[in-house]
Amino acid sequence: MSKVELYTKRHCPFCHRAIALLKQKGVEFTEYPIDVQPELRDVMIERANGGWTVPQIFIDEHHVGGCDDMMALEAERKLDPMLGLA
Repeated sequence: MSKVELYTKRHCPFCHRAIALLKQKGVEFTEYPIDVQPELRDVMIERANGGWTVPQIFIDEHHVGGCDDMMALEAERKLDPMLGLA
């Protein structure tokens, strides 16, 4: 299974949606809540090539983007192979 990481905030509906999809698929992930750990915000921005909104999603070090980007991969049936589920 792939290594999945998300940078999130507690009150972000897009973060909740992305997490719900991963949980639905039974995918384990590491969550970095930047509102609880603000020191990770700069790390997130650097890893995301300037992306500053949440969530920022990474699969095996590949920057997927945000929730809409992950949902687009799901709609195109490309997410499962990235997650090692196919």
